Amino acid sequence: MTESESVSAGAAGTIDVGGDLTVNRLGFGAMRITGDGIWGDPASRDEAKAVLRRAIELGVNFIDTADAYGPNVSEELIAEALHPYPDDLVIATKGGLERTSPGRWPVNGRPEHLIEACEGSLRRLKLEQIPLYQLHRPDPSVPLEDSVGALVTLKEQGKIRHIGLSNVTEEQLRRAQRLTPVVSIQNRFNVDDRGSESLVDLCEQEQLVFLPWAPIQDLNNIRVVQDLAQRHEATARQIVLAWLLARSPSILPIPGTSSVAHLNDNVAAVAVRLTQAEVASVTNAAR
Repeated sequence: MTESESVSAGAAGTIDVGGDLTVNRLGFGAMRITGDGIWGDPASRDEAKAVLRRAIELGVNFIDTADAYGPNVSEELIAEALHPYPDDLVIATKGGLERTSPGRWPVNGRPEHLIEACEGSLRRLKLEQIPLYQLHRPDPSVPLEDSVGALVTLKEQGKIRHIGLSNVTEEQLRRAQRLTPVVSIQNRFNVDDRGSESLVDLCEQEQLVFLPWAPIQDLNNIRVVQDLAQRHEATARQIVLAWLLARSPSILPIPGTSSVAHLNDNVAAVAVRLTQAEVASVTNAAR
């Protein structure tokens, strides 16, 4: 299964974000539609917009982005390509990082910065309310309660619908939950990096959504992935995405790409059905 053909993201099933937004359980991460180093414009804005439109054609109705991607470029392209948006499309974005140059991501969790960042995202995305707004990373120089408090204010003002956290520990999640409901966690998680495994399980227990960033990593180093790809006539990318879908019903993979061909390949992963034994073999491979 290396071609998407008529495969739709809907074949992955659905997941509820915040209890009231139902999306197909394979999304799209819009970081890589920007330029090199996640900086500036892509080589072709038309091609980047073609990727976004193709994602919608393939049934993707959850797009994850951030003001830091570009900066601003990813959000601008999403609006240019897709606005007015399909009724079922959920756009999630993030604030809390700044960009000073390619590859540099200084943290800024000051309330005034987060408020300004959110208002900028609303303008660029042409939205009256952001469905899911995430703190991109806790700022060690700002109390987490102050950063989350700014998001609570924005929610009370109707500018965001749901609050999520990214790059957090369980302790930080619990601190945030004392102030407001948190509907999602976005941490690095893939076959070769299980540092957030306990948070995946926590999300399943508490009906939160877990958004794994960098879901496709180091595929050539894991023999079982290569073997399963050959067995299923799939790509290694499809195997690890199929593993994420099988790992927990709370996982909503958001693979990103700047290529329509890679997008087709990623979405086709929903047709790969791993057995319980195969899932376990991948789970145990990198431990």
